[in-house]
Amino acid sequence: MRLWSLHPCHLDAKGLVALWREALLAQAVLLERTRGYRNHPQLARFRSRPEPLHAIARYLEVVHEEAIVRGYRFDANKIVQPESSAPCQPITVATGQLAYEAEHLRVKLTERAPDQLTRLGDGAITEHPMFTVIDGPIADCERPNAAK
Repeated sequence: MRLWSLHPCHLDAKGLVALWREALLAQAVLLERTRGYRNHPQLARFRSRPEPLHAIARYLEVVHEEAIVRGYRFDANKIVQPESSAPCQPITVATGQLAYEAEHLRVKLTERAPDQLTRLGDGAITEHPMFTVIDGPIADCERPNAAK
């Protein structure tokens, strides 16, 4: 499971579809509708929020918005809307984590979507709007030397 801190606009088609499915899985875990992935480290930053379901719903909404831009038909009805109407507080992400994810994405795009890599170029990688960037290293849960 990878819940990218990067804006979904940077992902290729396979990456965007995978993100949608994995974020829906994360939502199911947070709703306690599945037994798998309950301890997955990618969920920690959502669980740390006062309203984790609100946070994952907002995350999914942004992914859905990107899908609409691309002409995809992701089912927005799958996003479980929280009862609270309070604005969702952003999650912090470190600059090191964003840089790590950008490089991880570049490796993936080199393999499966070189045209997307060309469009990505060396330009600035933006964060998912759910996140606020702070200075810092990559997340402890990442394994930077593991096979990609």
